Amino acid sequence: PPIQNAELGKRAPRWIRDNEVTMCMKCKEPFNALTRRRHHCRACGHVVCWKCSDYKAHLEYDGNKLNKVCKDCYHVIIGCTDSEEKKRKGILEIESAEVSGNSVICSFLQYMEKSKPWQKAWCVIPKQEALVLYMYGAPQDVKALATIPLLGYTVDDTPKSADLPHSFKLTQSKSVHSFAADNEELKQKWLKVIHLAVKGETPECQNELQVN
Repeated sequence: PPIQNAELGKRAPRWIRDNEVTMCMKCKEPFNALTRRRHHCRACGHVVCWKCSDYKAHLEYDGNKLNKVCKDCYHVIIGCTDSEEKKRKGILEIESAEVSGNSVICSFLQYMEKSKPWQKAWCVIPKQEALVLYMYGAPQDVKALATIPLLGYTVDDTPKSADLPHSFKLTQSKSVHSFAADNEELKQKWLKVIHLAVKGETPECQNELQVN
């Protein structure tokens, strides 16, 4: 039976299977090529998108450990009000300028997914989340087009003949993201950060990597 509000976090939910939904069960965003990552709320078991799963709460059934939960369960469990919620912008809603001004690295890169054409994207790895690559259409955009959680990706930095010259690829099982910088120096700066991030590490010399 579905979990009632009073039981949230007190007993383990039944997980809705990934293939039972085509869209986030909270914001109804369809799961498509860019937002393909599905997450489970550890409190209600619903399948939610990246934005709606960016909350953590202590769950009793898991020894009060912090677990990923959806926005609704987060509010029920911690009893938080709407005004506090407004302070907490959805992560993808963070404005590019805000993130870029406090980033480990940011610059334009060419981006290609699967066999689509290359497109220019403003790419940012924010300091407070140095393991996530944000992609914006432009430096002043108020909403990211996509995010790539870098942990666990494999980096391939040798361009094939069909690639742009200063390119590198990030691969994880079936997903492949290709990037290309305007020059080799910029490519190496990005790789320096990404090589750390895929292992779950963050750069020590964060301020040296700002790229204008």
